[in-house]
Amino acid sequence: MRVAYLKPALGISQQIDLLIARGLAIADLSIAAARLEQINYYRLSAYWHPLRQRDALGNLTDQFEVDAVFTTALNLYEFDRRLRLLVLDAVERIEIALRTRIAFQLAKRHGPFGYTDSGQFHPAFAHSRWLQQTYDEVTRSKEEFIRHYRQKYSGFPSIPVWMLTETISLGNLSQLYKGLQSSDKKQISVYFGIHYRALANWLHVLTYVRNVCAHHGRLWNRELAIRPELPSDARWRPPITPRNDRSFFVLLILRQMLTALGNSNDWQMRCTTILQPIATTRRWRVAMGMPDEWQTHPLWQDSKN
Repeated sequence: MRVAYLKPALGISQQIDLLIARGLAIADLSIAAARLEQINYYRLSAYWHPLRQRDALGNLTDQFEVDAVFTTALNLYEFDRRLRLLVLDAVERIEIALRTRIAFQLAKRHGPFGYTDSGQFHPAFAHSRWLQQTYDEVTRSKEEFIRHYRQKYSGFPSIPVWMLTETISLGNLSQLYKGLQSSDKKQISVYFGIHYRALANWLHVLTYVRNVCAHHGRLWNRELAIRPELPSDARWRPPITPRNDRSFFVLLILRQMLTALGNSNDWQMRCTTILQPIATTRRWRVAMGMPDEWQTHPLWQDSKN
């Protein structure tokens, strides 16, 4: 049975009093107040959530663990923020490369407007629905090159594929790749050094993860709603590869794909720098799906680029 929501709105000092009453140690009240002015209490609560006690049945209570401190939650929040920025950096590199490879492959094999032909796609692909979504995005675009094309050429919103791939969302681009004939997918996936079926799945995962990051959602200990597939490559097989529903698995995906692009070491070193303090605490490693020897994982170790 549903009940009415009756919890009152709390001021900053009341929020701090509530946290202290529940057992969260706050050494500097002025710093806590300043942070709660900047970061919504409800958002920050996701980062002190792991510090709450459980009862005998394993259910979370409102009380905090005996040694829980406010700065731990702040540190987790800051770590997560930096992690999201690094993930967005990697996804951007991969996304731009993907747009380039799809445009090149389709233009070379099917011509500038071949994507409008459903015969160039897998029979099970909902081409007409995808094309309509694509045209909607093109029509809404404010890009100067779209405005110029619309004014000068007929057939709009049908535009050359090399313009299309620079206009549509990553989600639509991911669907485009998934819907291609296997021969086209294979040619594109070779550039990323992974099987074409795994690439289709990984692009779906990265679209989801990118959306989490773009909306400033919690990533570091999130249970992934879309789980990545494990390639047949031995480096991805247990026991060395962690569970595929946590963020470290995504970092391994990004590491492998950036390595194929030839620009992964700088990104990996920056990731390692922010991961090392977190990784000293086993419970945080488990929350991220990190193996104990994560730095020696064959997919994480230094490559030649």
